[in-house]
Amino acid sequence: MTDSSPVALLTGAARRIGAETAKTLHRAGFRIIVHYRSSRTEAEALVNQLNRDRPDSAISMQADLSKHEELIQLAGAAASHWGRLDALINNASSFYPTPVGEATEEDWDDLINSNMKAPFFLAQALAGPLRKTKGAIITIADIHADRPLKDHPIYCAAKAGNVMLTKSLSRELAPEIRVNGIAPGAILWPEQTAELDEKGKATILDRVPLKQPGDPVDIAETILFLLTKAPYITGQIIAVDGGRSVS
Repeated sequence: MTDSSPVALLTGAARRIGAETAKTLHRAGFRIIVHYRSSRTEAEALVNQLNRDRPDSAISMQADLSKHEELIQLAGAAASHWGRLDALINNASSFYPTPVGEATEEDWDDLINSNMKAPFFLAQALAGPLRKTKGAIITIADIHADRPLKDHPIYCAAKAGNVMLTKSLSRELAPEIRVNGIAPGAILWPEQTAELDEKGKATILDRVPLKQPGDPVDIAETILFLLTKAPYITGQIIAVDGGRSVS
């Protein structure tokens, strides 16, 4: 690795798709900034693993992205740590049901903040460093930005805003910075309050033409493609969903 190795900031990267993306980009030569909010143990374990493979190639940074001051501090630390930034991966996202009649203002703020507000203000804060490297922004959208998921009206609205934000930023930040989104389908099953039973999982897979769930690697490899092999793609939302969005 040289000092010219590209640097990627991944939000919510301690676990699941974020962690797999960090590993994939790291294997491709990126230096990795693993952002986390509360998953400190997982984030530090991931960073230690990456640094064993290549010394001084990964670092973790904590921030609550719902707090603007912490978000701005994260952006500054990420841009200054290695003196450059080549990619911002907006992966951090809240997801849980908010049925009409049960949703709270706190639910609204959390889902809108994580899926719209934080990606916008991170992009704004990091536009300068990304312009210098002709970098790229990738935002994780959702197929439910177009096809509402029952009992999730706030989340779906937030992801719909996320999609338009991605497209708008692609115009605002061109020509130096490319901005694209990825809309995952059934990649990993939800956890905790959004967890599905086996019948629910089977119902979803029945709507997927490929008849199987995807893998976090599918998302990670698409991100790597957009960062390294797609210099003429911007303003696009790529569905990685086994064909579910067209079924």
